Order: sequence, then structure tokens, then C-alpha cells
Amino acid sequence: MSENNIYKTTEGRKIYIEIDPDICIGAASCVGIDPKTFALNTENRAYVLDLDVSDYETILEAAKSCPTSAIILKDENGNQIWP
Repeated sequence: MSENNIYKTTEGRKIYIEIDPDICIGAASCVGIDPKTFALNTENRAYVLDLDVSDYETILEAAKSCPTSAIILKDENGNQIWP
């Protein structure tokens, strides 16, 4: 896991967020639910904003909303949380 992908939630919990660009279809459901964490790039693919301003439950809800499960969440020990 790269330190660049570690996201610190507002509760201080650290999670690893990875987005698989090969399966992201740009549905933007993650952005709709959590625009503080997710955005779309010029290729219409989701990416993670480096802001650390969202809570864990909102990030998890946004990841679960992805129709292709392109958002992978892991805890700070590398254990997969979602999907």
C-alpha cells in the first residue's frame, strides 16, 4: 500500500482507498455521495481528493454506491473492507 493512498477520516481512522481505473465507468455516484473525497478526472474516471475531510461512513457509502465496485477500501493493516 502506498502512503499516498492512505486517507485519514474526520474521526482519525486511516483507510486505504484505491480506484481501479480499468473498471471505473464514470458513473459519479461516489462523487454525488462524497464530493469531499471523490472527483472525476478529465478522462471521466474517479480519483481521490487529498483533503481528509470526510467521515468513514460517508466514504464507505460512496464506495458501495459504485456500480462496478471500482473503489476498494482497506484498513491501515491492509485488510480489505470493501468490496
